[in-house]
Amino acid sequence: GADYMLQMMRGPRTPWARMHAARRKLDALIFREISRRRADADHGGEDIMSLLLEARDEDGSGLSDQEGRDQVMTLLFAGHDTTTSTIAFLFHELAKNPHERERLQEELQRVLGGASPTPEQAASDLPRTEMAIDETLRIYPAAWIGARRAVETFEFQGIKVPRGAPVMYSSWASHHLPEVFPDPEAFRPERFAPEAKAALEKGAYVPFGGGSRTCIGMRFGLMEIRVIAAIVLQRFTPEHVAGYRMGIRRRPTLGPRHGLPMPLRAAA
Repeated sequence: GADYMLQMMRGPRTPWARMHAARRKLDALIFREISRRRADADHGGEDIMSLLLEARDEDGSGLSDQEGRDQVMTLLFAGHDTTTSTIAFLFHELAKNPHERERLQEELQRVLGGASPTPEQAASDLPRTEMAIDETLRIYPAAWIGARRAVETFEFQGIKVPRGAPVMYSSWASHHLPEVFPDPEAFRPERFAPEAKAALEKGAYVPFGGGSRTCIGMRFGLMEIRVIAAIVLQRFTPEHVAGYRMGIRRRPTLGPRHGLPMPLRAAA
């Protein structure tokens, strides 16, 4: 989309230049905090930066300042916008499809009875919730475009792609192929019933990429989404603002354009 092409521009006063300026400011803040904690022998705590700085390998070595900065940046950004956008899209679709929302809330109440799910329950005892999340990630794959490099020369749709060439794939496009997912704009969690999901061709459903470069945070991100969705939907019913029409923001990740205003009514 136009948003994504804007991000590709280079030069002064472009989004690229502003991003580098913002990164320099953020790096300075993080490195300053790392330095402060290393100078303070009693800086220990349960926050993530303290745990990272105290971590040691088998040989007793710890993270360098650069490695600590990289880990903090990854946790701040790589798993933040993607997770919150997916939850927003899930609530949007449940507000549009109250029958699906009712089935999901019934499952949550029956299995959890108002409690927060354990990791084991979130991963295995909530099939309706899992199907709804899978279908949300099909319609709105947060990482909607990705980069790979051809390891060997191949031909695709009559086009020869040489070895070493960069190749972009779009899960947004492939997840909306009607020959793979009939009526692709419709929210149908049943597409991801266990037997239907197992029958999908390899590569048909890739919200986290595929192959050896599959997102390293996939399981963590899915667990976050399951737990947050379960806690909120047991207590509240998401509803749309009258007349609201959602636009899609296509940048490096997908998200609702201008946010998603959504009243939460107390669940019955």
